Amino acid sequence: MGAQLRVYKRRIKSVTATKKITKAMEMIAASRIVKAQRQVAASTPYAIELTRAVTAVATGSTTKHPLTTEAESPVRAAVLLITSDRGLAGGYSSNAIKAAEQLTERLRGEGKEVDTYIVGRKGVAYYGFRERKVTDAWSGFTDNPTYADAKKVSAPLIAAVQQDTAEGGVDELHVVFTEFVSMLTQTPVKNRLLPLSLEQAAEEAGTKGEILPLFDFEPSAEDVLDALLPRYVESRIYNALLQAAASKHAATRRAMKSATDNAGELIKTFSRLANAARQAEITQEISEIVGGASALADATAGSDK
Repeated sequence: MGAQLRVYKRRIKSVTATKKITKAMEMIAASRIVKAQRQVAASTPYAIELTRAVTAVATGSTTKHPLTTEAESPVRAAVLLITSDRGLAGGYSSNAIKAAEQLTERLRGEGKEVDTYIVGRKGVAYYGFRERKVTDAWSGFTDNPTYADAKKVSAPLIAAVQQDTAEGGVDELHVVFTEFVSMLTQTPVKNRLLPLSLEQAAEEAGTKGEILPLFDFEPSAEDVLDALLPRYVESRIYNALLQAAASKHAATRRAMKSATDNAGELIKTFSRLANAARQAEITQEISEIVGGASALADATAGSDK
């Protein structure tokens, strides 16, 4: 076997092994998407009802609370960026990071200091490589987040919102994550969780344009909002984590399918090249045989004379 043919055979073997791996990863990601979609669908009604409750309390009282009241002169904001722990998902993490960078620049342009919180090793590595300050970070659960993970992430954010800005607290809380739209579309979004926009909350809760009933609050509207604040933040962050997980699995499936298809095309290309090399080798061998036979015939004819 010629040297060129051996090279093509090795490449075909290598690409075939890679194709098996990418195909397996594609199937695993596809199976995980279904579970992630179910979790998103299950968590959304709870988040909507909490938003509805907050809207009812805020519109039915005049209490000033960090959950619903804009600061007169906001000076500090917290940004939670949700990325992935793993790669092989195309531009999933880089798109979320780009959206967070745009949000950070806008907030700084408004004269606000920004505290960055990150979920996922990809985001941590990006900021660590550039030696940028990160207030807090979490990793290890982005593929399958639980409500306990959401509570762990929410705790320092809730504490920062409830703390005075002079002591390191924040006036606003933003979250950047990738929203799962469909199997083919996942879009990075930038949402402000706190203070809650009542118009946006009413739209999300499906109460926009409705006349809400009057409520009496016991013991007080402020105490009710204090109780709702952690639940609201936890539910929204949990939903964002689930949306991000579903988006990551969809991005991985798409990337692995593309890699599998490309591997198939490479195998076809190398097979054609190998066949051409083999054909050229056979043609050369036939030419050598014919040439040798012709030379032998000439030599035999010469000896007969």
